[in-house]
Amino acid sequence: MMRDDVTVNAADVARLADVGRAAVSNWRKRFDDFPQPVGGTATSPAFSLGQVEQWLRRHGRYVEVPPLERIWQWLRTVGDDLRLGEAVGYTGAFLLYLRRDPSGWKKLSRLSDDQMLKQLPAAVSRTVTDLPGELSHELEIDPALIRAIAEVGTEQGFAETFEEICARYVDAHSRRLLVTPQKVARLMVRIAGTSGGTVMDPSCGIGTLLLASEATRAFGQDVNESAARLTAVRLLLHDTEAVIRSGDSLRADAFPGERVDAVVCNPPFNDRGWGYEELTSDPRWEYGLPPRGESELAWLQHCLAHVRPGGLVVIMMPGVAASRRSGRRVRGNLLRAGVLRAVMTLSAGAAPASSGAPDLWVLRRPDLDDQPTFDVLMVNAGEDLELAETAWHAYNDGAELPDASRTVRIIDLLDEEVALTPAHRVSGLSQSKPSAFIEARKHAMAALARLDIPTLTPSARRRELPMTSVGELARAGVVTVHQGPLKMATEEGSLPVLTAKDLMLDRSPSGYTEDEPGLVVIESGDVVAPLIPRGDPVIRVAKETGAALGPQLLLFRADPERLDPHFLAGCLRVTGEASTRLGSSARMDPRRAQLPRLPIDEQRIYGDVFRRLIAFEENVHEIRRISDSLVRLGLDGLLDGTLQPE
Repeated sequence: MMRDDVTVNAADVARLADVGRAAVSNWRKRFDDFPQPVGGTATSPAFSLGQVEQWLRRHGRYVEVPPLERIWQWLRTVGDDLRLGEAVGYTGAFLLYLRRDPSGWKKLSRLSDDQMLKQLPAAVSRTVTDLPGELSHELEIDPALIRAIAEVGTEQGFAETFEEICARYVDAHSRRLLVTPQKVARLMVRIAGTSGGTVMDPSCGIGTLLLASEATRAFGQDVNESAARLTAVRLLLHDTEAVIRSGDSLRADAFPGERVDAVVCNPPFNDRGWGYEELTSDPRWEYGLPPRGESELAWLQHCLAHVRPGGLVVIMMPGVAASRRSGRRVRGNLLRAGVLRAVMTLSAGAAPASSGAPDLWVLRRPDLDDQPTFDVLMVNAGEDLELAETAWHAYNDGAELPDASRTVRIIDLLDEEVALTPAHRVSGLSQSKPSAFIEARKHAMAALARLDIPTLTPSARRRELPMTSVGELARAGVVTVHQGPLKMATEEGSLPVLTAKDLMLDRSPSGYTEDEPGLVVIESGDVVAPLIPRGDPVIRVAKETGAALGPQLLLFRADPERLDPHFLAGCLRVTGEASTRLGSSARMDPRRAQLPRLPIDEQRIYGDVFRRLIAFEENVHEIRRISDSLVRLGLDGLLDGTLQPE
């Protein structure tokens, strides 16, 4: 039976009722009988799950709560929020016990609650001796919850049940748990070739990389004991032979002398307390003592110390590690030894520990039979993770490299800086093959063909157009004006967000947020403009529906039968500067913007011309960008002998 003190937040209620969070906020405002908060904060209130279920039933909105959802909410009441990891770890250990000793649990389950709780800790501890750390016996877990976990685990599968609980745990602690995104984890293990071999992650977190590796045997270590236990449980429940330890890998290596087929690692960045003073003479620093402020180079060499000759290390590194002066000696030694094989720049967010765009470094411990290495693969992948993997396989196979990748001679990198930043070596088009110039030329010719300049003829005499303002049109109901929120978290959630940068670059929405009351959702035909114009304001007519309006943006929603959106956009572009008011900063005052008072048919004619003029401007900008690459590729190709004049 569910305890009375189990609580849920607004997001949980929305998930239970299969609605958006905005709907829950509306219910709280519209219905006086909606349950009052029983905890939480003013911005994140907590409600009694029992009361919420009763309310949903009364209003015909009840959706049966899955048993696993009930278990998760119940688990959250075990101790305070900081001990949730212990509760999840204990749940995992219990599920592993159920799988390994079903007959033992069958006997315990027949006992009274008090007897079962008294004997269970010893039974679990005897069965799961391969888990790191000591299981906490201080958690006050309800016997009914224990029995519910056993029932759900037996019905839905022990591994599946624990994966669901871990996913909820990560969601609840997304800012504390720096989990490698799944798609990045899959890229790292595919490059490392871990499937079917032995693998190690010395900073394993909750085991994302090791679980994705599909290795036959996995070694892992993490300084957080709860995280290490979660890793061990996840791997063991998935039938992976796993040896997981807790502790500081750099100061107290749990696997001295162990060599594996591949090491994958996403270590903590910028850790100045990594142990520089006590580890100065450590034998792992084969390629040079890592500087005090370069903890990542310590992790890199730790990983190399645990890979067999010929084995690969794939490690996430902050972008600055490729060029910091303090680390140039170690980088130079890695190059001279032929150890560093590739540097691949990913997009911001690929490493939760970094706000910038991180790099993947691929290293190979030299083997006695290795041929000398003369170059390094550089890839500017960004969000295209498939490009990174394709480039790596092409590099190894001696095949033609894809765009945005090239090989760089090691001797060219061994200058005073030893800078390894791919963006400085690789543009959006590859410089590694002559066909890059041909492709760039095709892009340039296609962009030139798209140039369309509308024909405008001089008027016999200047036409005096009657004017109106957006403010007058708004009062008449012809247009409504909306402003994005002053601040918005655009990193987490399921609702896409159009940011000011997205508007400027004319790209798809790049942000994500939670669905909250008051957000403005963009519709096709809406006109979006910057709140703070810089130079000629970038004003666009939305082509798609569904994204939220981000901060520092204005939205104009016109009645299309009375006001043409492209006509409005062109007028705002012309009068944007005149409608700017000055204060602490320049801001567009949308209601002051002027536009001619014209019939809708004539508006559409003007609107089409405005649209074509703005498209011409954007095509010219694209040609300028392409021309920069075209000229550089042509000059480079002529000088390095891969191109010749016809």
